[in-house]
Amino acid sequence: MCEPVIRVEALSKEFQLPHLRQRTLKSRSVHLFRKSRVVEVQHALQDVDFSVTSGEFFGVCGRNGSGKSTLLKILAGIYPPSSGSATSRGRLVPFIELGVGFNPELTGRENVYLNGALLGFSSAEIDGIYDDIVSFAELDDFMDQKLKFYSSGMQVRIAFSVATRANADILLIDEVLAVGDAAFQRKCFEHFHALKKKGTTIVFVTHDMGAVREFCDRAILIEDGRIASTGSADHVATEYMRLFNPWAPTSPTKKSEQIPENRWGVGGVRHTHVRVPEYIADQDEVVIEAEATAERDIAEAVYGFRISDSSGTALLGTNSFLKHQPCGGLQRGEHVRVQWRVPNVLSDGRHYVDLAIHDYSGTTIYEYWKDAASFMVVKDEKTPYMLTPDTQFSFERLEGQPPGDLTPSPLQDR
Repeated sequence: MCEPVIRVEALSKEFQLPHLRQRTLKSRSVHLFRKSRVVEVQHALQDVDFSVTSGEFFGVCGRNGSGKSTLLKILAGIYPPSSGSATSRGRLVPFIELGVGFNPELTGRENVYLNGALLGFSSAEIDGIYDDIVSFAELDDFMDQKLKFYSSGMQVRIAFSVATRANADILLIDEVLAVGDAAFQRKCFEHFHALKKKGTTIVFVTHDMGAVREFCDRAILIEDGRIASTGSADHVATEYMRLFNPWAPTSPTKKSEQIPENRWGVGGVRHTHVRVPEYIADQDEVVIEAEATAERDIAEAVYGFRISDSSGTALLGTNSFLKHQPCGGLQRGEHVRVQWRVPNVLSDGRHYVDLAIHDYSGTTIYEYWKDAASFMVVKDEKTPYMLTPDTQFSFERLEGQPPGDLTPSPLQDR
C-alpha cells in the first residue's frame, strides 16, 4: 500500500469561549463576589483518525458546525491541535479563504502580483505566468479595474487562478467555489483532475454530494466533531443525506415491523414490491418494476433508480424528473406502479438496484431503498470492464503495399 501523505491520529481540538457577565460598574458592585468571566469549552473535533494516500481525491462531509473547516485549518497549520497529531508530507497549499490579503484599492493586475508574492512567487515568475492566470480567470477586460468594483465571484476567479499555479503536492479545498458559476466550477474541477493525474493529493470539503460522488475516491462524514462514517464516496454521500432525512413513519411500528437499515427517508410514500429477473442472459434489456403506496398526501413525487455492481460502484441510473416525465402528486392510500427498461450493457456478475422517491428538488427523500433487488448477468462475451455494449468489429487483409508514410500521427500516438 502507498505510504500516506496525510496522517491524522487521535486529533482533538477545543476552543475556550469566554462569557463576560459584568460589563458595568453597577453590575460589578451588585455581583461583587461572582466571577466576572465564565469560560465555556467547545469540542470542535474529538479523536479524529484517518489517512490520505498520494494522489487521492479525499472528501470531507458534514453539516454546518460539525468541524470540517477546523480540520482543514489544522491540516494547513493555521490552528494547533489540542491533542493528537496531524502530519503531512510535501508542499501543501490551502484553498480555504481565497482572496485573503487582497487590497480592494488596487487593480486586479496589482492584486495578482500581491497574492502571488504571498504564495512565494517572485515578480519574474508572475511575469511568466500572468497571461495564463488571466486567461484561466476569464477576466482579460477587467484587470486594470480596482478590485472593489469586482463581484465576489470575480475575486474568487483571480484568487483561484493564482493559487492553482503554485507547485503543490497537497491541496486543501474548503467550499471555495461556491460563488462561481457552473461553467467555472466545472473548469476548476477539470483542473483538479489534471492535477490528480500528476499525482497531486486533494482534500475537498463540500456540501455538494454530487461533487463527492463524481470526484472523490474516498470520504469521511464528520458529525459533532467525530467521524460518523468513512468509506467510498457513494457510501459517505448516502450517509450524509440520511442526516437530513431520517426515517419518520406516520404511525408507531412494532419492533418486528421496524424499518430495515437499508431503507430510509422522511416517509409518506413507501415501496411495497420490486420485481427484477433473477438471471439475465440472452435478454437485450433489464426490466425493473416497482410498486409504491402513499401513506399521506404528497404534492409532488419523482421516481428514480440506480444500478451498482457487486463492489458498490454506481454504473447507471436516472429518475422521472430527468426523463422529463412529470408524475404529479399522490393522495393518501393511492397505489402506483413504475417500470424502467434499461438496455443490457452490463458485464458479467451480480448487480444491485436502489430505488428512490423524492420531491422535485431532490432534498426531501420520501424513501430510499438501497439494494432493493439484485440480479445476475450472464454473457458469452467476457471483458474486464463494467459495461459491455453491443460493439461491432470488422477485419480484412489488404493486398499490395500500404499507401503513404507508416509513421503514426501524434493523434494515433495518444
